[in-house]
Amino acid sequence: MGAKAAIQVNAYQILGDNSRPGFPFLSHQKRQKSHLIFLKLSQRRHEATELLAGHQPKLQRSTHVHATEVEHVFHMKGGNGETSYAKNSRLQRKAILETKPLLEMAIAEVCMSMTALPRTMVVADLGCSCGPNALLFVSEVICTVADRLKTFGHNPVEIQFFLNDLPGNDFNHVFRSLAEFHMCMAEEGSAEGGDELPAYYIAGLPGSFYRRLLPCRSVHLFHSSYCLMWCSQVPEELLEGKYVNEGKICIGATTPPAVVKLYQEQFHRDFSRFLELRSMELVPGGQMVLTILGRKHRDPRTGELFTLYALLAQALQCLLLEGRVEKEKLDGFNLPLYTPSVEEVAAAVEAGGLFDVRRVQLFQSNWDPHDDSEDSNAVTGGARESGENVARVTRAVLEALLVQHLGECVLDELFAVFARLVAAHLEEEKTKFTVVVLVLSLREGRKEASVPRAPASVDGHAHAKMRVASEV
Repeated sequence: MGAKAAIQVNAYQILGDNSRPGFPFLSHQKRQKSHLIFLKLSQRRHEATELLAGHQPKLQRSTHVHATEVEHVFHMKGGNGETSYAKNSRLQRKAILETKPLLEMAIAEVCMSMTALPRTMVVADLGCSCGPNALLFVSEVICTVADRLKTFGHNPVEIQFFLNDLPGNDFNHVFRSLAEFHMCMAEEGSAEGGDELPAYYIAGLPGSFYRRLLPCRSVHLFHSSYCLMWCSQVPEELLEGKYVNEGKICIGATTPPAVVKLYQEQFHRDFSRFLELRSMELVPGGQMVLTILGRKHRDPRTGELFTLYALLAQALQCLLLEGRVEKEKLDGFNLPLYTPSVEEVAAAVEAGGLFDVRRVQLFQSNWDPHDDSEDSNAVTGGARESGENVARVTRAVLEALLVQHLGECVLDELFAVFARLVAAHLEEEKTKFTVVVLVLSLREGRKEASVPRAPASVDGHAHAKMRVASEV
């Protein structure tokens, strides 16, 4: 912590020195603005200095998950420790491998559409997170482009990758892995008979994908995996206390219909906004491959991910009974999460009028990422082990939000109880996630990008006619 604080102090010192007012080439108005920036940086520098001196800054734990909190607090567990996302992201890795055929087809079609020279393909992975999965996607794109260009006899192409996630993401973990990644890719090229792989460049891009990220018409391929079920915020009415989702942390079996509708409308607004923004940034002929944790049933309260998080809410209730968690904090904690059905997602795409659905795929994935069996009756390795595996994955995803809301001292106990509850559930029923995959392309003759209004029906089956170019 001390070294990190020292780095922060140095960074703020440099920024502060360069931002001081009084430069003769600045106008009076700009000097005032520069002065405000300098004051903010000075405050941050003071906080960093306190950290270096061993003083803990005063943090106010929120009882609600606001939009700004999601953007600045939410991230996967960084580092390379036993509870890190890097060590507990096999579930997400399996999804990337499962969708590889659809990704390869999308890349092939994008390559065919690239006729202008110089030929630079821009690829953005939205919600890249940290750990090996971010570079797994990069390697898949590089190798697929190399194969396609060799097949079609095209001139060499360069690839610019943008790895996007929220600012709290451990980008440094990704960057520290690049040297080894470059060596592996060089060996891959040698193994393919000495054929050179396309030149590629990798840059981090912090920021919410519910905002503009890149210039207009600059991106050939967008990819996002296991991210779009996360909304930009908890519905405003829940934040304001107009509705209460008592005893739960997201939609559950007994969630009031009014609260379910709030989450549906929040997801629709966010997803529609996402499509609008990407339609501005995508080049003609570009595509998007989107993988979303969804649900297979009509009723949103039966989503498989919600079933899992209902067990986490039960674990929190156990701590509540022991006096370890306050009831107000539990009732006020709601995840910004909604798992849509494929019909909901397709209806939102159609309502926007910006994209065509080229391909749709549904598949299921075991709760336990280490269980690769197709058996629907029993978990591989035993329920206890599976419960612990699921708990580690869940902790790697949710720890940042839980720490902000409840504090760090209850986490070990919370996830020990959660692991036992998951094990008991899996002994009774082997449960799987439903995963929705969409490949989208810009619709020809589309209107100017605008966010469509929410549909009159929000039951997940607004009967919009899907325009499907092709299906798999």
